[in-house]
Amino acid sequence: MTAAAPRGFAWLAALFLGLALALAGARAHAQNPGSPEALVQKVTGEVLAAIKSDPSVQSGNPQRLLQLVDEKILPYVDFEKTTRLAAGRYWRQATPDQQKALVKEFRTTLVRTYSGAVSSVKQQTAVELRPSHYPADATDVVVKTVIKQPAGDPIPVDYRMEKESQGWKIYDVNVLGVWLIENYRNQFSQQISQNGIDGLIKSLAERNRQFER
Repeated sequence: MTAAAPRGFAWLAALFLGLALALAGARAHAQNPGSPEALVQKVTGEVLAAIKSDPSVQSGNPQRLLQLVDEKILPYVDFEKTTRLAAGRYWRQATPDQQKALVKEFRTTLVRTYSGAVSSVKQQTAVELRPSHYPADATDVVVKTVIKQPAGDPIPVDYRMEKESQGWKIYDVNVLGVWLIENYRNQFSQQISQNGIDGLIKSLAERNRQFER
C-alpha cells in the first residue's frame, strides 16, 4: 500500500487547501444557499480559521488533524461512499463489521498521510473556482477549482459532490487529472485479491500505526 502515499497526500492536501482557501472565490458563486458552492463557502471559513489559530494543526499534529477532520470536515464528506466506491464489488462481500473497519482505517490513512501538509498553507495561497455547469435539479455535480501557490504551477482540483438528505457532500476529488476513487480502486482490488478484505484492513491499520511512531 506504500504506492498510495503520494496520491493520498495530494488528495488530502487538495481537500484541506481547497476547503480552507476557496472562500474568496466561492463567495461570488454561492448565491444560492443550498448550492454545492455554498457548502464550500461555509466549510472554508471554519477550516481556515482553525488552521490559522491552532499551532498544533499548522505543525501537522496527526491527532489534532484527525480532530479537525471530525469536527469541521467529516460532516460534509461522505467517507463511507468514498470507501465503498474504492472497494468496488468487494464492498458487497464485506461484512458490516469489515465495512466499518475499512472506512475507519481508510479515512485515517488519508488524514495521517497528509499530516504535515497544513504547513504549506501560506497567506499568498489562493483557490479560484472555475465555471461549473450542471442542471439546476442535479444531485451529483463536479465543482472545479484551481489552487494557486506562491511557488509552483497551479493545481487543478475538482470535487465530486452528491446531494443527500442532509445536504451536499463531497465524495471524490480529482487532483492533476486523477480521481481519488479510481486510483485507490486499483490498489484495493489487488490487495483484496491477494489477501482478502481483512488483509486490506490489516495493511491500512499497519500503515496508520507507522504514523504514531
